[in-house]
Amino acid sequence: MIDIYKHKLSNGLRVVVHPDKTTPLAAVNILYDVGARDEDPERTGFAHLFEHLMFGGSCNVSSFDEPLQRVGGENNAWTSNDYTNYYITLPAANIETAFWLESDRMLELNFTDENLEVQRKVVMEEFKQRYLNQPYGDVQLLARPLAYKRHPYRWPTIGMQLQHIEEATLDDVKEFYYKHYAPNNAVLSVSGNVDPEKVFTYAEKWFGDISQRDVPDRHLPQEPQQTDPRFCEVQRDVPAHLLHIDFHMCGRKHPDFFASDLLSDILSNGQSSRLVQRLIKEKQLFSDLNAYISGDMDPGLFTIVGRLMPGVSMKNAEKSVWKELSSMANKLVSDYEMQKVKNKVVSNLVYSEISFLNKAMNLAHYEMMGNVEEINKEVDHYREVDALRIKKIAQNIFVKDNSSTLYYFANKQ
Repeated sequence: MIDIYKHKLSNGLRVVVHPDKTTPLAAVNILYDVGARDEDPERTGFAHLFEHLMFGGSCNVSSFDEPLQRVGGENNAWTSNDYTNYYITLPAANIETAFWLESDRMLELNFTDENLEVQRKVVMEEFKQRYLNQPYGDVQLLARPLAYKRHPYRWPTIGMQLQHIEEATLDDVKEFYYKHYAPNNAVLSVSGNVDPEKVFTYAEKWFGDISQRDVPDRHLPQEPQQTDPRFCEVQRDVPAHLLHIDFHMCGRKHPDFFASDLLSDILSNGQSSRLVQRLIKEKQLFSDLNAYISGDMDPGLFTIVGRLMPGVSMKNAEKSVWKELSSMANKLVSDYEMQKVKNKVVSNLVYSEISFLNKAMNLAHYEMMGNVEEINKEVDHYREVDALRIKKIAQNIFVKDNSSTLYYFANKQ
């Protein structure tokens, strides 16, 4: 059970605190309710670009890293389809430094053409290295628009194309910032050796004077139900053929999410999982094979992806995968198999709570979803899933008309 203390500032900033006296450190985490799904289709990659711009200095602090390093702190950030998250870890005695730095860049960034150009080059280079010049790097650039036709999940967080970042102007950047980076569009979470009342005092001191902003209501185009199988085939200079299949599934807040997560674990979590045991070890069709869910807030994807062994045909590999998926949809999982995956999930959740940083990020995530108290019910939600529910979820997801299949062929084999 995680002890949770909450406070909301008059400007709308939600503050969540978990005291953890087992560490001398603290984590200060800010989660902004903006991700790749909030981008203009003609200007994608902006959420990720901002992850970089936020470290380029703010209106009163020219260097973000330098004052933090002086007090023994570290920081980083990540961007997803749904959110952008920034975190700082530092000695708890120096926590006010984190509040000062985070509040100043929430107030206003140092918007200059020079800063934009520096970060633009960094992001463009990342796009080239990770998505264009790396084996299998463009899989998401191919698979997402195959699975999604209307919803903005059809592009990855890096963006739809390099040109969108290349052509970004300072006015574009400012508009995105003032539209989404606001106290009333964020959650501040703190975990570590802290006193909740002191944290609330610091929050009022450093964030209380930042004005609310006119954050637009989110009205995203909804993805229509897929009614026929989709297919794409490419050839690339890679070491082995790759099979990639996406299925539409529920969003993060749907009651079926936990069963869908367990279903992916039954298929590929661990050496004794079904896909690993039968298609890698026994039949030796794949060198690696994974099943995972996207975990997106809006309806997301259930993905099966694996690299084929030399000499194995794509059709044979795909047929074998479908056989395993059909088995999930037609037969109940044994009690032993259910308990095994539940034990793994529960142990992972429990161990993750050892980290004060993980707790800070998870608290912010649950508060952003609507109720931070749900974090203490997560284990129960997984334990309540039964074999019949797994079977029904498999029947709903693993349908040909719900599939988008990418054949990623190696040029030479």
